[in-house]
Amino acid sequence: MSLPGVGERAARPGLRGQVAARCAVGVARVLIKLKPGRLRRVLTVLSRGARPAGRERALAARQAAVAVSVRCAGLGCLQRSVAAALLCRLHGEWPDWCSGFRTRPFGAHAWLEVDGEPVGEGEAIGAFRTVIAVRAAGTERVPAAGGGADDGRG
Repeated sequence: MSLPGVGERAARPGLRGQVAARCAVGVARVLIKLKPGRLRRVLTVLSRGARPAGRERALAARQAAVAVSVRCAGLGCLQRSVAAALLCRLHGEWPDWCSGFRTRPFGAHAWLEVDGEPVGEGEAIGAFRTVIAVRAAGTERVPAAGGGADDGRG
């Protein structure tokens, strides 16, 4: 599940950041094996009580996951997006976590959004329709990446 492309590169965070990122990537690896509905419920529980994440925090979290994991730097968008959301949560924040698809050509993808805009994604993300979302508390559903019918709650 990812946009086609080559591995991303990101600067490695400091030692503390690397440990946190590796832990988040490991937990994400376990979580992505859950069925979609259960993954959504787990992420919804984890998002409770968090402030909406800022773009800088979400991008830094995404880059940290990419820096410590070959899979997250490549086609592992689901693991990357979950790990980045978990890293944001460690700071008391939560981005909008989204998963969706496009039809031509068919593809599935998972990504983060802040203020309705994808974080760290290319322009091709606009072709994706959001199917599952876990939105930050207090944020309204804003169709950014191709729109979608899911408000991310419940």
